[in-house]
Amino acid sequence: MNTLDFLQRRRSCKKFGDIAPNRDQLEHMFKAALRAPDHGRLKPYRFVVIENKQALYQALLAAVTEFDLGERGLEKAEKLSSQAPTVVAAIAKLDEQNKKVPAWEQMVTTGCATYALQLAANVQGFETVWISKHWVQGKAMREMLTCKENEKVIGLILIGSPQDKAEITTATETENTEGFVCYLEG
Repeated sequence: MNTLDFLQRRRSCKKFGDIAPNRDQLEHMFKAALRAPDHGRLKPYRFVVIENKQALYQALLAAVTEFDLGERGLEKAEKLSSQAPTVVAAIAKLDEQNKKVPAWEQMVTTGCATYALQLAANVQGFETVWISKHWVQGKAMREMLTCKENEKVIGLILIGSPQDKAEITTATETENTEGFVCYLEG
């Protein structure tokens, strides 16, 4: 598969197998993340590999209560905590006082680093999904990840072998860029 095909087949995976990346494979993912576009070379992010699934489950359960997510939230918390063999939290470390690189740009860098991590996982044969919203905004999650006041959890990246290895179509086959791309000519 060439690089363009690879990039255009990226997708979020919902069903994972049991195979987790080993430490060397994770290290490749983190090295890829370090190559994200980074104005000012701030590295305004950090990653936490969550090996304690029980602690993750407890933080997700706390989010169910904190955000009043009800019975469906309880089911989702249980599923998220056991859905993939590896979970990596992506955390933005925002320097609001930086006059050269505004906080929004630091957040974009964190997103790019996280995406690079996902692509590096894909290159090594793993699938990923990026979990966000209330699941990463809760107090218990922040405490578990020892977040400082200037830090924002932007996602939980679930990583593992694909359960279903069905053929994945590429974006060129299924999506049209018309409607969100224009060319300013002349």
